Amino acid sequence: MRSIDDVELLVSKVMRASVLVSSAGIALGLLLFIATGQSGYPGDMYPTTLSAVVRGVLQFKPYGVMAAGLLLLILTPVIRVGVSIFVFIKERDRLYVLITTAVFVILIVSFILGEVS
Repeated sequence: MRSIDDVELLVSKVMRASVLVSSAGIALGLLLFIATGQSGYPGDMYPTTLSAVVRGVLQFKPYGVMAAGLLLLILTPVIRVGVSIFVFIKERDRLYVLITTAVFVILIVSFILGEVS
């Protein structure tokens, strides 16, 4: 079994990595925007759905890359909850697995419902 310090260190590393990757994505998108002078989208449009963000990243559109970085930054707390589920499974703490899984499902459903609306 891991000590509390080991668990906190693991979660901390995952959070740090998520923030660093999202910051890099935002910075890369900004650099692309500065270099090209264009957003990659016509007029005042920008990607507003997950599929549009993915297409924008694959096409290397500045706003798409920035949106992906922002999306990952928004999802960082959700990632933390997801990692916590696996930590509690490894610790065999069934109560916290159930509670954390319920929180994770609620977060995912809220994102899906927010996407649909």
